[in-house]
Order: sequence, then C-alpha cells, then structure tokens
Amino acid sequence: MKRRIVALLFALLVTQLGALVDPAYACGCGAMIPDGRSRIGVDRETSVVRWDGRTEQIAMRFSVGGDAHRAAWIMPVPSRATVELGDGAMFDELRRLTLPEHRTRTYFWPRERDWPFSSNTGDSAGAPMPGGAAPPVGVVGREQLGDFDVARLTATDPDALKNWLEGNGFELPDRLATEVEPYVDQNWEYVAVRLAPREQGKPLRGDLDPLRIRFDSDRLVYPMRLSRMAKTPQSLGLYVLADHRMEPASPIGGSAPEVTFAGTIHPERGPLAELAGAEPVFLTAIDQRFPVPGRIDADHELRATAQDTPYRRVIHHDELLTVGGVPVWLLTLGIVAVAATATAVVVLRIRDRRPHSAGAAA
Repeated sequence: MKRRIVALLFALLVTQLGALVDPAYACGCGAMIPDGRSRIGVDRETSVVRWDGRTEQIAMRFSVGGDAHRAAWIMPVPSRATVELGDGAMFDELRRLTLPEHRTRTYFWPRERDWPFSSNTGDSAGAPMPGGAAPPVGVVGREQLGDFDVARLTATDPDALKNWLEGNGFELPDRLATEVEPYVDQNWEYVAVRLAPREQGKPLRGDLDPLRIRFDSDRLVYPMRLSRMAKTPQSLGLYVLADHRMEPASPIGGSAPEVTFAGTIHPERGPLAELAGAEPVFLTAIDQRFPVPGRIDADHELRATAQDTPYRRVIHHDELLTVGGVPVWLLTLGIVAVAATATAVVVLRIRDRRPHSAGAAA
C-alpha cells in the first residue's frame, strides 16, 4: 500500500512539473502565444461583432491566467485591417442589456426544504487583398496602442508568422505554421500583437484591455480555426450586432451554441452607440463551450435566422405561497379541519335530536 501511495504521489508530481514546463498555448479567435519560459491560458473570450453587410468590426477582450510577462497574439483576417483600442465600458453595457429576467413562481404544497420537512424556507430553480506581388512576410502597419504593440502582416507562406515572432523574441510551436495554411491559401492577412502588463514584472492575468479590429467582408465571419491549438477547454461569449437576428451556420466542433439574448437595441451614447450606429440594431448574444478544442474544424460563419424572434433568458425563483407569512397550505388545512369539525358537530346534534322527536310523537 505504501508503495502504491508513493507511486501515485510521484505520478502527480510529474504531471504538475510537465504542466509548468510545457507552455499552455491557448487561443481564442486567434492564437495566444507566451514567451518560451511561461504559461498563459485564455479562460474566457468575449467579443462584440458589428456587421453591416460590407464592413465587419470586432471588439474583443480576453480573460487570461498564468504567469507570462509577455505574450503574442495572432488573428487571421480576410482583408486589410485597422486596429485600435476598445473601451471596456461597452462590455459592461452589453452585459447589463442582456441580463436575464427574474420571475417569482409560487407553489402550494411544501417541498423538501420547507417546513415541516426542513427549517429552511424557499426554493429556487433556474429556467438562454491586396493584390500584387508580396514578400514572404510584410509589415503593412505597426502601432503602439496602450499595452499593445500591433503589427499588421501579410504572408505568402505558413512560416512567415513563425519567422516574424521568432524575430521578435517569441517561440512559436511548429503546429501553428500548419494551422495557418488555409488562411495563406485564401490570401488572408494577419493581425499580430505583442502585449505586456503596464506594471513591469507583473504577469498577464485577468481582463486585458479590449482591441477593436475593422476589415471589409461580404460575409459575417468570426475566425476560430486557430483555437484548435488550445490545450484546455475554451469558452466563447459573442455579441453580434447586425440588421437581423444571427446564428452560427454550424457548431464547428464545439457544443451547440446557446442564444442568451435576442432583441433590438438602440443605444444613444457611449462606446456601444458608436459601434452600433445611429439606427436601431438587432443584438444576438451567443454562448458556446469548446470542451475539446482540437475538434474545432472551421471559422464561425454567421447567418440571419428565418425570423427576428426576440428572446431573453428567464430565471424563475420558486417560493412557497403564503399569506401574512403563514403558508397557504397550512391555512387551508386549518380551514378544512375547522369545517370538518363543525360538520361533525352538526351531524351529532341532528342524531341526538331524532330519538327525542320520535318519543314525543308516540
């Protein structure tokens, strides 16, 4: 038994050391790549997509964990892109707009947590290209945006991104060169970002500053293919602003996408209003899980649904029906008991009177 315990502890130790040595390459709609001595993981990716039929804008924010002090982030785009800093207040407003509705439902008979079954009261339950010849890698633009060093790249072979990253002090897994081949074949471009925390020596953790990317596109596409390199389950929150309610054409290897909100909004001020435009726009909020990222086999393509059916999640809170703090079932039983007692008394009195009436008649 002691030998088994020692062997188990040794196996656990080896597993933990392996996790520290092997960088946890994690990616959202692109690929998040740490420096060679660190680990980083994208716990949650939240993005806002605005598409008007011609131009697509993506504002994204990552929630990351790990111990990396530097990292690079790569995103393929179908055409020439512009990049600027986003405003985190936009995500706060969207979260507020899409909060579920809370409703209270009452029930008559006591349940497991109600008296007399338990001293606790209440129960709750939840209820949704540029043409022309180009070098193997070219930098078409480079900007410093807050904590981000943004380079917009062209590449004519899959090794171009690897060469660029290595030239800037980052190690790149060989697999990425293979994964970008479909984008190279379609003449897509790339947004490459170097990021570092504002405080020197502080690892990248929590919510990073959002970035806003704009490019021309005649279809609503959200690049996800590179996410297949992630080594841990991924979570995507996607807000889509368009003329109609939108839906993914397929789950692309993840769980079934869940619509958590659908409806027309008309923000009048702030960063969300700037992104949405002057006219009312339909907002679709989609949540999706990728338990096995390696199964992701395509980018998300979103299409209009047959109808612009509004939807809001409803969370029901079940409460025992009471009057003045007293359970109605108890009051009802009391009334029934009193009525039964009164009825019994009347019946007994009637029976007591019958013999006396018969003797009087004799």
